[in-house]
Amino acid sequence: MLGGAVAQWITGRFRINPAMLWGAVIQVVTGIGLSAPLRDGDEPAPAKLVTKLVLALAILAMVFFSRKRESVNKGHFLAIIGLTLVNAAVAVFWR
Repeated sequence: MLGGAVAQWITGRFRINPAMLWGAVIQVVTGIGLSAPLRDGDEPAPAKLVTKLVLALAILAMVFFSRKRESVNKGHFLAIIGLTLVNAAVAVFWR
């Protein structure tokens, strides 16, 4: 997801590419898969899982509904990148 967004940022054209779309889909699917309870009692906090799910679904919606446009607003594009970074930060820093 982030790689596709950075590639578009470098080219200077703010549009949704297939790497961003598939990255957003994979982000949601793998997040749901990884949230399955671990059997050793080390399950992630439910609040963390819900936060990550809401962020991932917001990113997916922003990417999915803008995918056919020739270009998207710079603020919209930066919001996608920002939410992706926030989602990664929640995964890493929320214990």
